[in-house]
Amino acid sequence: MTDPLPSLWAAAGGAPGELDRLSLTGPAATLASTFPVTRAGAAAVGAGLLAGTLGTGARVGLDTRGLAVALRSERYVRLDGQPLGSPFDALSAFHRTADGWLRLHANYPWHRAAALHVLGCTAEEVPAAIAERPGLELEDALYEAGGIGAVVRTEDAFRAVAGPPPALLEHRVLGDAPARPVRRPRVLDLTRVIAGPVATRTLAVHGADVLRLDAPDRPEIPLQAADTLPGKRSALLDLRAGPAELERLLAGADVVVTGYRPGALDRFGLAPEELAQRHPGLVTVTLSAWGHRGPWAHRRGFDSIVQAACGIALAEGDGDRPGALPAQVLDHATGYLAATAALLALTRQHTEGGSHHVRLSLVGTAAWLQGLPREEAAPAQDGDPAPYLQELDTPGGVLTLARPPGTLDGRPLAWPPPAPSFGTATPEWLSR
Repeated sequence: MTDPLPSLWAAAGGAPGELDRLSLTGPAATLASTFPVTRAGAAAVGAGLLAGTLGTGARVGLDTRGLAVALRSERYVRLDGQPLGSPFDALSAFHRTADGWLRLHANYPWHRAAALHVLGCTAEEVPAAIAERPGLELEDALYEAGGIGAVVRTEDAFRAVAGPPPALLEHRVLGDAPARPVRRPRVLDLTRVIAGPVATRTLAVHGADVLRLDAPDRPEIPLQAADTLPGKRSALLDLRAGPAELERLLAGADVVVTGYRPGALDRFGLAPEELAQRHPGLVTVTLSAWGHRGPWAHRRGFDSIVQAACGIALAEGDGDRPGALPAQVLDHATGYLAATAALLALTRQHTEGGSHHVRLSLVGTAAWLQGLPREEAAPAQDGDPAPYLQELDTPGGVLTLARPPGTLDGRPLAWPPPAPSFGTATPEWLSR
C-alpha cells in the first residue's frame, strides 16, 4: 500500500530525514470510502505534526482512530453535553434537475437567500423548482446571483470546463527580505468555514498567537465557531472602515492566512505581492476553492460543492444518486497542508530570508486524492471517540471538542487557551 506522506512532505519542502520521527498506529481504514481517505488524511495531519515540531527532535504519533475524530471534528461539538446543531442547512443537499443532479449550498443566510431568489420559490418548493430546470443553466444563475451550487459531473467532464487542476501546493518567493528573528509567530487569520480555520487552529496548537478577523455583518455559524476557534482570539473588524487598524496588525504579523476567492481581498491591500512590498519577510498563505487561475477561479465554493463538480460525488454514489466522502476531507486535509506550508515557509524565512507565498485549493486537494491509488471500500473501524475528545470551560458552559490529532513524545496534544468565543477579542497582538 503506497504511503502518500513522503511525496506530500517533499512537495511542501520538508527534509526526508524528518519522516522517521512520525509513528502511525491504528486500523488501516477508519473512514470507509472508494478513495484512500484514511491514508490521505494521515499524510496531511502527519505532515502538520512534523512541521510543527521541526528542529526539536521530538517523536510525534498519530492514531487513525483519533484521525477519524479529527477529520469529522464538527460532529463531536457539545455544550454541556448537548449538540450545537448542524452546520448544514436543509437545502444544502443533492437535488434532481431536469437533466441530472445539482448540489446546492445554503448554509449561510446570504447564500440561502440567493438560492431562493434564483429559484423564485419558498424553501419548501425548492426540490420541485430545481427539478424543472437544466443543471448548467441553474449553476450559472446561482453564480451570477451570489449563490452557490454545482452540477454533479464526472472527473473528465469537470476538467473539460474548468481546465487542469492546480498543483496540490505552490510555493514562491515574492522578493528579497532580511531573515526575521525566531520568535512566537503572530498569525493574522482572515478565513472562514473550515479549511482556513483548521489551518490556523493547527498553528495555534503549535504555539502561534492567532488573531482571527471577521466582518461585523457576517456572523459565523455557532457550531463552526466552536469547532474552529480554540486557541485563537476572535475579533470583529470592518476592513472597509478600518484600513489603518488593519495595516497596524499587518505590520506586527509574521503570517497572514486568507481563505477567500482569488482577488477578493485585493482592494484592502491584501494581494500577496503588495504585502511583500509593504511588509518584507511576511509569509502569506492563500486558500481558495477552485485555484487562482482558470475559468472557475473566481467562483464561490465549499468542500461539498467541489466534491460534486469534480467527480468525487459520482464515485461515492450508489449508482442511483450521488454520494459524499465520509468526512469533509477536502477542507480538513487542505487546512492541515496549509498549516504545514506556513510552518515550513516560516522556517525558510528565518534561515534564508525572503517574502514567501503559498497557494492551496480545495480542488487541488481533490485532484490529489483522486490521483492516489484506489482501495476496496472497507467498513469504518473508528471505535470509541471519547479518548480523542477534550473539555473546555467557557462562560456559557462546558464545551466538548475533538482534540487536535496526534501525540508529542507520547503525550496527546490539547487545545491551548483561549476557549472559543466569536468576535469578543480586541484586534491587537499579544506582547511577545
